[in-house]
Amino acid sequence: MNILESGKLWPIGIALAITAVAGLGVWTIRTTDSASIQESDAYMTSYQTADAKINDFIKAKIAFDKKYKLQYITKKLNVAGSDIIYSLTTLDGKPVKYAKMILAISRPETQIYDQKLKNPTFENGLYVFKDVKFPKVGVWNLLLKVNVGKNHRFYEIKADTRPKHKMKLKAASSY
Repeated sequence: MNILESGKLWPIGIALAITAVAGLGVWTIRTTDSASIQESDAYMTSYQTADAKINDFIKAKIAFDKKYKLQYITKKLNVAGSDIIYSLTTLDGKPVKYAKMILAISRPETQIYDQKLKNPTFENGLYVFKDVKFPKVGVWNLLLKVNVGKNHRFYEIKADTRPKHKMKLKAASSY
């Protein structure tokens, strides 16, 4: 009697399939463990903390917006150095002078180029982070944390250091 007729082929096939699935599982875990996965910097904290405190952050934003108006004023960013300017006023338009600000600058895909800037200068009713240099051309995340007394708010925008004419040509050629 050969192996096909004895009925031993199915158990061997099932054992090989289970071994293959277990091997692929181990390979997947090792590959993802060695991958360069970086934590989120949303709200200038780890994503676990941001997830746990998101309701507090939303309530703080609402309370802040009931008292103050925050705007990003910078018109153009340059890799060689640019002033990043924000306006903070009361709702009736009066500049708020004694706010504390922290600006976190990062690339969307990596944390290698992250920068944190503190204590901007207050000039003509505007908060100015002077001569900020960007190590690479492209899109940057600008995350600002503003504290005025007990009120605080996060303000995130995407900014771009590419020249405008190159951006238009690139966008037009991608369609």
